[in-house]
Amino acid sequence: MRKELVAGPPPDAQPGAAAATPPRPPAAGPARARRRSRGDWSGYLFMVPWLVGLVSFTAGPLVISLYLSFTNYDLFTSPQWTGLANFKRMFTEDPRYWHAVRVTAIYTVTSVPAKLGLALAVALLLNRARRGVGIYRSLLYVPSLLGASVAIALVWRGMFDADGAVDQALSLVGIHMGSWIYQPDTALWTLVALVAWQFGAPMVIFLAGLKQIPGELYDAAAVDGASKVRQFWHVTVPMLSPVIFFNLLLEIIQAFQSFTPASIISGGTGGPADSTLVYTLYLYQKGFGDFEMGYASAMAWVLLAAVGAVTLVLFGTARLWVFYGGED
Repeated sequence: MRKELVAGPPPDAQPGAAAATPPRPPAAGPARARRRSRGDWSGYLFMVPWLVGLVSFTAGPLVISLYLSFTNYDLFTSPQWTGLANFKRMFTEDPRYWHAVRVTAIYTVTSVPAKLGLALAVALLLNRARRGVGIYRSLLYVPSLLGASVAIALVWRGMFDADGAVDQALSLVGIHMGSWIYQPDTALWTLVALVAWQFGAPMVIFLAGLKQIPGELYDAAAVDGASKVRQFWHVTVPMLSPVIFFNLLLEIIQAFQSFTPASIISGGTGGPADSTLVYTLYLYQKGFGDFEMGYASAMAWVLLAAVGAVTLVLFGTARLWVFYGGED
């Protein structure tokens, strides 16, 4: 018979004695504690440049601008505390302020859908495997690399000026518009066209999202008899909705902050007839043109509040139309 070995107390152990506990590891010595302390201080030391930049260029100016928004400050004399006078003047006594809000709202509502719609359409075309598709993607992304630079705005101004490239092209079909940038009815649309032309960045994000949609969903929809249009609305759009939400949020924030194109195309005036007077351009005029830095600071904080409110609304309504994988 095979005997089984059962662990038990040693032969000389007294009955009822408790089992011996394993020895505890020795406590960390003073040398080890000093090394750990030096390591912590090294990490803090490497964070000093970032902390200096945060305080000097972000947190500090933010706090100062909040203070200046409640003062009358002209850059040359000491700020004088006025309380809510800047905000009262902004909302009740400055019709040009509300005109800038209206222009910015029209610009945002028209440019963002145009840019995202064009980006999604091009992404759908480039999502198919075909010869030279990588070259097309690179070429269509180039305008976004240029950004809203002064040089691009100057080129755009020349294209839409009298006898510019756009007017000459339209003249071939018997349409002569003249200078688009000097007509109040068309000046703002040149800015919208410039923004829509720079669709490369959201296009790349849309393209990445399209690559993540399983092909089995399209196969199942095709078996059920769904057309390409129904597949787009019932497969592509729901699966791409998180990417659409991301691009929509970024583009709205960028539209609120748009400054360079309007400033260059209008020559810094917001003309003609204030048709291109976007919010940030009017803020710049009040701060550095009229030297009303307190009023400009108040405008900046209202803009921050507006961006935050729109962001909260988007996140609050996202659950109604944004679909994430794994959800019902």
